[in-house]
Amino acid sequence: MNNTKGLSTLLLTTIIGASLAGCSSTNTPAANASNPTSTANTTAQTEAPQPTEKALSGSLVVYSAGPEGLANKIKDGFEAKTGVKVEMFQGTTGKILARMEAEKSNPVVDVVVLASLPSMQGMKNNGLLLPYKEAVNADKLVSDWSDTADGNYFSYSASALGIVYNTKKVNTPPTSWDDLTKAEWKGTVNIPDPSLSGSALDFVTGYLSAKGDSGWDLFKQYKSNGVAMAGANQEALDPVITGAKSVVASGVDYMAYKAKADGEPVDIVYPAEGTVISPRPAAIIKTSPNVDNAKAFIDYLLSDEAQALVAKAYLLPGRTDVKAENRANLNEIKTFDVKWEWMNEHSDEVSSTFTQIFK
Repeated sequence: MNNTKGLSTLLLTTIIGASLAGCSSTNTPAANASNPTSTANTTAQTEAPQPTEKALSGSLVVYSAGPEGLANKIKDGFEAKTGVKVEMFQGTTGKILARMEAEKSNPVVDVVVLASLPSMQGMKNNGLLLPYKEAVNADKLVSDWSDTADGNYFSYSASALGIVYNTKKVNTPPTSWDDLTKAEWKGTVNIPDPSLSGSALDFVTGYLSAKGDSGWDLFKQYKSNGVAMAGANQEALDPVITGAKSVVASGVDYMAYKAKADGEPVDIVYPAEGTVISPRPAAIIKTSPNVDNAKAFIDYLLSDEAQALVAKAYLLPGRTDVKAENRANLNEIKTFDVKWEWMNEHSDEVSSTFTQIFK
């Protein structure tokens, strides 16, 4: 699969009038002292006109990589706040990119939300995104995850990849990625397919970007030890929940936290040597026919309301001033020193090589 290598008018209102000239003379302490009412009058005269919020209407097409429950709550919240009707397609990052590729001659999507930062960087490099530098609260985002300088994409949330295990089958959970190459784990481990899961692709490319070519040794040893490539994230997790498998390597943490909260026998560890965090960026597509609605949707994703929804969904909020609930926060997770640009440039070949090893 190809990884999609592919303003509003600023109204300047100039207020010219005698009031400004008058301002400079009446704004002195002496003038105010001699005329107590002049302060209020002057304030009224010099206040800048307040911008009028643009009324929104119509619809918006969003392709979102979930999670489904959070995506639906964000859709409902945005519709209630703006009156804009959202038509949403939900799928994995791979399915969304494939759909956009199929529709490239007649694009319909306004906003896309992916589960892979390198994939979004590829869309930026191919000129597919519409910059929105004025996005509200963009200055509060984790800077490494978003294009805050040019406003091309905004990572409103993130997940960390860990080792998810069945608590009924595993008494002593593994504490490092290398542990899963040992004989005691032979034939008991799933790993998501990076061609179907954006977060899995982030993990594999991120690990290799930090370790270099020697990083492939880990995945070759996984294959030799019977690790199974098991579809996208949910398909990899379900057999561990049921007990058919014991462990998911590179499991998505928010899925594990949610399953645990639902009473399933699963838990997660973040390996001591570090892991990869997979940001979930959102962006406006350049061909969007509903730009005002798309900008409002980005603003909503970065709002207090939507960030609170993110935190409750066991994801890491994209804003640094919002904390996740009932899970480890960003400052509690050791991460590899990943190279995002390398990950974007090499994602296709990494996915292809990984598939060749595990087929």
